[in-house]
Amino acid sequence: MGLFSKTAPAGDYPLQKSEEEWRRSLSPEAYRVLREHGTERAGTSPLNAEKRPGTFACAGCDQPLFDAATKFESGTGWPSFWAPLDDAVGTTTDRSFFMVRTEVHCANCGGHLGHVFPDGPPPTGQRYCMNGVSLRFAPEA
Repeated sequence: MGLFSKTAPAGDYPLQKSEEEWRRSLSPEAYRVLREHGTERAGTSPLNAEKRPGTFACAGCDQPLFDAATKFESGTGWPSFWAPLDDAVGTTTDRSFFMVRTEVHCANCGGHLGHVFPDGPPPTGQRYCMNGVSLRFAPEA
């Protein structure tokens, strides 16, 4: 972990695992993002180009997070959504890297997903900018 790294937020989440269990169940990159608050390089996730109907879920616990109908092209290089599913995510204040941002985490396991910014499209005006490695896509049947 680097100078500004931290572990996943402490808290009472429905899904609890030891750090060793997380390491065994996630790829090294997914562990770095979900559990150590890392960020993947922009433009590297195949989910950024995903356009099919379906649901984006947490890569750590499969909690449904975003309906694909709320996904939009933000031009940032990360999958972006204008709203999460009800009660799917939580937020905390992130003061790392000499700035203040709103971090988004999975409400089920506490995994770091990305950040939300107030520069998204209608109807919410929000941009949930998510790390693709923190998500799994399930196409509509």
